[in-house]
Amino acid sequence: MEFFGLILLAVIVEGIISYTKAFFVDGKFQWQVVAAIAIGVFLAIVYQIDLFSIVGLSARIPLVGNILTGILISRGSNYIFDLIKTLQTQKDETQS
Repeated sequence: MEFFGLILLAVIVEGIISYTKAFFVDGKFQWQVVAAIAIGVFLAIVYQIDLFSIVGLSARIPLVGNILTGILISRGSNYIFDLIKTLQTQKDETQS
């Protein structure tokens, strides 16, 4: 499960870096991106969704898993679907 968690962490870091580029487009601040992150994090905390604990990673700092999961949620359903597909492929390859 550690390899699976490592893949998940790599994907979230890449996602956060890519997401921060979307804060400013053509020199204009994109408030919609910040709103999407805030809503995603809020929902993950309210519904106690922590994708990292599901794959066996537990944070020492409370709510970190919820916040990171909220950021993933804010990226949208296509991003989540691609993430799940990538993680499933990695899981299948490690079990073979």
